[in-house]
Amino acid sequence: MAASSPLSPKSQYHVRSNSLPSRPHPLIQKCNTHLARLATSDATSSSSSSISHKLCGLEDVHDCVDKLLALPLTQKAFVQGRNEKWVDELLDGSLKLLDLCSVAKDAVIHTKECTREVQSIIRTRRGGEVGLASEVRKYLASRKVMKKAVSKALGSLKGVQTKCSLSNKDVETTALVGVLREVEAVTLSMFETLLSFTSGTKAGIKLSGWSLVSKLMNSKKIGCDQEDETDVNEFAKVDSALQCLLCYEAGKSDSNKHIENVRSELQKLESCVQDLEGRLECLFRRLIKIRVSLLNILNN
Repeated sequence: MAASSPLSPKSQYHVRSNSLPSRPHPLIQKCNTHLARLATSDATSSSSSSISHKLCGLEDVHDCVDKLLALPLTQKAFVQGRNEKWVDELLDGSLKLLDLCSVAKDAVIHTKECTREVQSIIRTRRGGEVGLASEVRKYLASRKVMKKAVSKALGSLKGVQTKCSLSNKDVETTALVGVLREVEAVTLSMFETLLSFTSGTKAGIKLSGWSLVSKLMNSKKIGCDQEDETDVNEFAKVDSALQCLLCYEAGKSDSNKHIENVRSELQKLESCVQDLEGRLECLFRRLIKIRVSLLNILNN
């Protein structure tokens, strides 16, 4: 009986290639490209324009995630891992992102409404100086409530647990979970920056109302001028300008100058919050769609 012929070089190549790990799906690579672009886009800036640009970038990232979840290979990985910890972690993460986006949306919308009330009373002079002072106090009080809600939301970001290991997973599943975790981490970081921004501070920096006022005052007069404002955002500028207005002695000859300064800062803030509101609404819809997709995959 003739001995079996050895594998040809071509056959050996095919046997070896079948055992090699496959490359991640192009959509995973596309998500990583969007994430890399976000990481390099004016990383040190926390201006309103920079935040708006990054929120736009996050929309692209989550659009990519939505398409990724529609792939059969993604759905198969989630179904097979239905009872595994990494699935629970991603599901919990999707809910946390929705909660934080909701807090940010509420803060922006509430600020817009309060801003318009102050603008209205300045424009109509309704109630005179007493009416204006009352509306300013109402605005500052509402800001204090909003800052507490933001502080609570930021507190929920502390003590994030280490993610479970995926050492026993295939290359495709490992790449999939890796990119979804990275999307979650980048989005959480963006919300931390945004929530700090709406409270009138940079991420990780806490300033009291009077500290904010002092940043817009020089040693001789209540300023709200424009000196030393470079690191104070639109929310903080309005807070400070209104505090200045309350502290200012009624009847001074240049009172109109202070009111005009308040009007100017309110207009800038209104433009800022309108832009942020639109971006957050788009992102919120995408986050809802992604969570629904995850739940549908796991429940089918």
